[in-house]
Amino acid sequence: MADFPPVFPCAEQAGLLAAIDTIADPIAAPAVAARLREFAASPSMAGLDGQWATRLLSHLNDRLTSRLIALLVPRFRLPTVDWCWLALGSEGRHEQSFVTDQDNGLIFAAVDQREAEALRALFVPFSQAVNQHLAACGFALCSGEVMAGNPRWCLSLDEWREHFIDWVRRPDPDALLNASIFFDLRPLYGHRALGESLRRLMLGLTSDSPAFLHLMAANALAAEPPLNFRGEIAGGDKDPIDLKKFGSRIFVDVARIFALASATPAVNTGERLQLAGPQCAMRPEELAAVDAAFSHILRLRVLAQRLNGSNEIRLTDLHEFDRTILRETLRQARRLQSRLKLNYSL
Repeated sequence: MADFPPVFPCAEQAGLLAAIDTIADPIAAPAVAARLREFAASPSMAGLDGQWATRLLSHLNDRLTSRLIALLVPRFRLPTVDWCWLALGSEGRHEQSFVTDQDNGLIFAAVDQREAEALRALFVPFSQAVNQHLAACGFALCSGEVMAGNPRWCLSLDEWREHFIDWVRRPDPDALLNASIFFDLRPLYGHRALGESLRRLMLGLTSDSPAFLHLMAANALAAEPPLNFRGEIAGGDKDPIDLKKFGSRIFVDVARIFALASATPAVNTGERLQLAGPQCAMRPEELAAVDAAFSHILRLRVLAQRLNGSNEIRLTDLHEFDRTILRETLRQARRLQSRLKLNYSL
């Protein structure tokens, strides 16, 4: 599926894209990144639908990342083999919000393990430089070290393939955690066909592994929406609600499982639900409600990040209409989990 290129009749966005594309030295990138953050917090973004806003932010971040990579390539003695920078997690899904860290990897072509070791020694210093320059631009280094600069995630196609096969055929808690990050991969820069071949392999494995998907479904039900038995938001008005862990994550997890089960190539959550939902017995009106709810929860997450720099929000931070929207969105998340329970007899 082609990458999403959001274009709005916005002079600010056009100016940012021009600023990114004309960066001549990586040390100039943080100043442009600061402009991106200002744009993300501007009134132009505040009025956007949640899914459109996160896609737009992701698109701008993609352009900045690609520009940094292009500027750093000539500074390293990279081998003349096919390679590709992989976007993972929320970046892979085109769902980056106002506050985000790095999740990325690198894939390269190698004829055997000996050559893979030699090539990795050349790619790792380059990847670490990209990671550090992204960190200087405000994209925090991943606390779990899921980054291309980590030799563990700078791999040949065959090595990536072995990891995916191992995760699917011998699932454990670490495998399920890895699936929530690596199974959202998207080729970003370089020889994209390498990344696409890995994604096709992954979809072939998961769609043919119902036991693995059943475990993923059970794991996805661990985080429940913060609602009481009456369907009202639980806790007091001043209790913080994590809109990622107990909100958007629910939609993301279910969409991923449905897409992997049906070998749907989409990575974005909204697209996954629209394409894979009907194959998982979701009705058109059900899909429309889920799509609207997911957009609302993303909008409220971006709002929370503008207010306090985190994914947590209190009901006292919201006006009456947004409180109602949040309650209905969480109810929709609960219904989506019920659909998952039904489909996997959980």
